[in-house]
Amino acid sequence: MNELDPITVEVVTERLIAIVREMRATMIRTAYSVTITEMKDFSCALFDGKGRLVAQSREDLPVHVVPMPWTVEAILETFGDDVNPGDIFLMNDAYRGGTHLNDVTMLYPIFDDCELVFFAANRSHWDDVGGMVPGSMSGLATEILQEGMRIPPIRIYERGEPNQATLDLVFNNMRVPENRKGDFRAMLSTCRVAESRAQEILDRHGLENVIACVDRNVERTESRTREHIRALPNGTYYAEDYLEFYHDGVFDPVLLRLALTVENDTIHIDFSGSSEQVAGVVNASLAVSAAGAVIALKAFFDPEDPINQGIFAPLTFTAAPGTVVNAIPPVPCGAHAEIRRRTITLTAAALAMAMPERMAGDMQGTSNHTLIGGVDDSTGRNYVFYEVPVGGSGGFVEHDGSSVFGTVDWADNQPILPAEAIEVHFPLEVVREEIRTDSCGHGRRRGGFGLQLEIKALSREATFSLVSDRAIVPPFGVLGGTSGEPNAYSIRSNGQVIPLATPGKASGVPLSRDDVVVARTAGGGGYGAPCEREPELVAADVADGFLSTAVARDVYGVVVSNAGDLDAKATESLRMTAQPGRHDLTVVGEHESCVGGLGRHRVFRIHPESAAYMDLRDDDLVEILGDVPVPLRGWVRTSDEMPADTVSLDSWGRRQLQVAEGSLVHLRLLRRRTASDLPLANGPSERT
Repeated sequence: MNELDPITVEVVTERLIAIVREMRATMIRTAYSVTITEMKDFSCALFDGKGRLVAQSREDLPVHVVPMPWTVEAILETFGDDVNPGDIFLMNDAYRGGTHLNDVTMLYPIFDDCELVFFAANRSHWDDVGGMVPGSMSGLATEILQEGMRIPPIRIYERGEPNQATLDLVFNNMRVPENRKGDFRAMLSTCRVAESRAQEILDRHGLENVIACVDRNVERTESRTREHIRALPNGTYYAEDYLEFYHDGVFDPVLLRLALTVENDTIHIDFSGSSEQVAGVVNASLAVSAAGAVIALKAFFDPEDPINQGIFAPLTFTAAPGTVVNAIPPVPCGAHAEIRRRTITLTAAALAMAMPERMAGDMQGTSNHTLIGGVDDSTGRNYVFYEVPVGGSGGFVEHDGSSVFGTVDWADNQPILPAEAIEVHFPLEVVREEIRTDSCGHGRRRGGFGLQLEIKALSREATFSLVSDRAIVPPFGVLGGTSGEPNAYSIRSNGQVIPLATPGKASGVPLSRDDVVVARTAGGGGYGAPCEREPELVAADVADGFLSTAVARDVYGVVVSNAGDLDAKATESLRMTAQPGRHDLTVVGEHESCVGGLGRHRVFRIHPESAAYMDLRDDDLVEILGDVPVPLRGWVRTSDEMPADTVSLDSWGRRQLQVAEGSLVHLRLLRRRTASDLPLANGPSERT
């Protein structure tokens, strides 16, 4: 082997990335389903013969690629050295490195003579993999069998010959099988392109040089990652959040906790304290949970360079099996996006303690998996429509958040399908698609606005299913910014607006012709105090129809006409007299602040007189602001045992807010409990 020079390393590295880009272009040109050709819900990557991630493109989705090393590991564990030229492997097992069952992964070995050099990988969203509802994703599933066919690592081709019986078994258990077969063939085409291009590189540079270039590139990514970590102060940083879970007629959110420990040039992520897994769509594998943390760290440290295995080397993870962040059979795993979004948020919130200037308001926090399926009256054929209506991202120090925008884990995913594509391919009509007024989190830099999307069913019968979140607990603001509006779905039928019985979750809801599914997506969290926002920017948002004059006046203290004309004098007067909607309380320590049924959630105990003064009631959702950018959320519980003007906080809460007993914190209302809400599970947790 010749001594490597930097130019050769760069040429080989970029040629490997170019292979992945060509795989992606091939997939878009050859796939059958709208989800891939229009939404681009798929990703490609290259791994070396050891199972290390060596190349992805900027367009590929971190949600797919970052968990893939766990997938490749599962396949290699299953087959060991029994990998031969012409073999092709397929899997979607959500417990063994998959995401949700709809994301099917193909792994294609690439040999140089008889030596295994690379694996070409393609992970694509299949619109249906069986299960209890069209599209497979049910917001009310209680076991993974209801979410579709679970495919363990299988050899779908052996030495170039297809295992036709297995392929028939797979496709015969899926709706619209002709599309699944077409997408499978497209995946196969991308891998064959990768094989051809990889052989060209091997012929040009030689096997030893190519392997050495891969090693060098992985090593320098690891070195850069460790350098970024060394810039952080050593210590442990804490964050917690929720996913929304319903069972037996109650609302019983599950708790996610993360402790991030920086030690020299390493980071350890510990999910201990997270809720045990439950029979609902709020669980995912460790591959998914860890991927969220990796995505957040990559965004903070090194957002420009393509990812490879080197980023994983300084990182370790702890998560007890059988918890919502490390699920084991038989619970559903359809909430992979919601778990991932939450661990992205938790990692960013923990890092904010060490680098507060880099923190932004929270993003919409869910993928809003929206599914409509049935029979097209005009053709008599089944159809499955899938879309992921996006919301806003969070405001940050330099700028407002982006509106109706794909999040950091989506890359080239196109979450807003063209109305023309929807109406050509499905018996549906896009009635309305526009910015959702007043949906942003408010602040000196506001969050992005959500979307209002209305889709009408044109066939006689159809069903609607939804896997979503942030319908009760909204995306948070930072440094005094307010929360974005939560996600809100409903059905409009015969002039009546019917809210979902379980907000954010639906399963096979019947639709008749002309029924309309209404999606109102969440806005991003705000950054900084709203009263510090420039009045001219508020007026511009009113003029654009994004903000109402009432919100401009009541939240920002800005007086503006419907046309966006600013009254500077009235604004100055209003801002001088405006009162903040938060209250100061003294921290009182307690051993444990979390209760629940199957889940767990935090309660803030306050004296009834303090609650009355603040106009708060039991089970109102509130947040506490401490000495860190990110607030702590929980529900009000009045108690005569609490001294007046105090609030209870256990040790985790005090560590997260970086406050001590006797410290002063600020409490503000997020959401009042209403008579139509499901009861909150408020007993001692059955799992504690």
